[in-house]
Amino acid sequence: MKNLKIIFTFVLFLLFGFSNAQKVGIVDTGYILDKLPQYKEAEARLNSQIDTWQSELQNLQSEYERKKSAFESEKVLLIGDQLKLREKEVMDLEKNIKTTTSLRFGANGEITKLRTNLVVPFQDQIWSAVKTMAEKNGLGTVLDKSDNNVLFLLPRYDYTEKVLTILLKGSSSDKKEKTSKSKK
Repeated sequence: MKNLKIIFTFVLFLLFGFSNAQKVGIVDTGYILDKLPQYKEAEARLNSQIDTWQSELQNLQSEYERKKSAFESEKVLLIGDQLKLREKEVMDLEKNIKTTTSLRFGANGEITKLRTNLVVPFQDQIWSAVKTMAEKNGLGTVLDKSDNNVLFLLPRYDYTEKVLTILLKGSSSDKKEKTSKSKK
C-alpha cells in the first residue's frame, strides 16, 4: 500500500510537470542585427570614425618616432635648455599617444561608448519583437543563440526569422508612414 502511494504521488508529479511545461524558443540576435539595414549603416559610420581615429593615432605615432629618432641622433650636440626642450617635446608626444589611445580605444573609451549607444536601440527593438513573437507563439522562455550557450537546436524551435520579420515589417511600415506624412 505504501509503494502504491509513492508511485501515485510520483505519477501525479510527472503529470503536473508535463501539463505546466513551458515552451522554449531560440533566437539569434547576432544574425538579426546583421540583417537589419539600419544597423549596418550605423555600424559602417562607426567603423569609419574608428578608421579616422586609427589614422590620426598612426600619424601621431609616426611623428613621435621621427622626433624621437632625431632627438637621439642630435642629443650629443644639444646643450642646456635645447636638450630639455627637445626631450620634453618627445615626452609630450609619447604622453599624447598614450592619452589618445586610452580615451578612444580603452575599455571605457569613446569607441566602447559609441558601440554601446549604437547597439542599445537595436537591442530594445529586438527585445520588443521577441516579446511580441513569444506572446503570439505561447513561449514561456526565449534564449539567445548568439550567446553560444545553445549546443543543439531543432529548426522548429528557432524563432529568429519570425522576430526578423516582425522587425522588418515595423521598419517598412515606419517608412510608409513617413512617406505618406511627407506627401500631405
